[in-house]
Amino acid sequence: MTEPMTLRVCLPAPLKAVHHALTDPAELRAWLTEHAEVELPHRYGFWGPSTPEGDAPHQRLLHVDDHGLRFTWLLDGAETTTTITLDEEGPDATLLTLTQTHFDFADVISGAVRGVLQTWWALAVTNLAAHLEGRPTLPRVDFTSVDLSAELTIDAPAATVFTSLIDSEQASAWFGFPIGIEPRVGGRYAMGGLDAPDPAKILDLEQDRKLSVDWGPAGVSTWELAESAGRTRLTLVQSGFDERRPPYAAWGGIVSGLGELRRFHELPDWRPIWR
Repeated sequence: MTEPMTLRVCLPAPLKAVHHALTDPAELRAWLTEHAEVELPHRYGFWGPSTPEGDAPHQRLLHVDDHGLRFTWLLDGAETTTTITLDEEGPDATLLTLTQTHFDFADVISGAVRGVLQTWWALAVTNLAAHLEGRPTLPRVDFTSVDLSAELTIDAPAATVFTSLIDSEQASAWFGFPIGIEPRVGGRYAMGGLDAPDPAKILDLEQDRKLSVDWGPAGVSTWELAESAGRTRLTLVQSGFDERRPPYAAWGGIVSGLGELRRFHELPDWRPIWR
């Protein structure tokens, strides 16, 4: 078995508030998924269209205390384990560490359900941060649909937002991973930097209005921007993929980045939540 996948994020809230958001069913329905049932210390379940294999709750609570919880999660016949630990980083900051077993990048390539776990949790934690900050949460991944579209409003002009989408340094900062961008039609859009193999290609670029990137089998991502009163409505659509194998893993990762893009523009002293 591979080493557990690990995510670390600094959340803008006291530890008790984060713990409440993780263990109260109404809070879970606000940022995680459509349905949740929690009866501590015996039951912890969540399910719904935006949960992988979310036809029913497939979790079993193993442990819970004031600093986190651990539960099993049955996915594709395997009993995976999720562990969430909380550490106080100050009166209004909490470090959340999440580990998830049974994640293998080969499952991302093959389209197996456990291949979505890394980006699914990344989007979930991004929405947890937004919820704790009082910001609107991002659209979730609907595993029952092939309509992959998302929309959010950013309190910044369209020209400023557009620059952060096509400038390598800015995009790398808010996305939290090196991105090499040649901002022209036919230019490379390379996760890992311009020296990385198999870069995506920019298909369309309209200054301050539109960017389309071709990822190959994962389809085409298109960002469209519309400004009103100094704010930008950003619409993201994924198209051109094999509808028998929707790129849910890639889609969840792209959408999760929008949360940090919004914070990048709206917080004057912006620091990424990711560690």
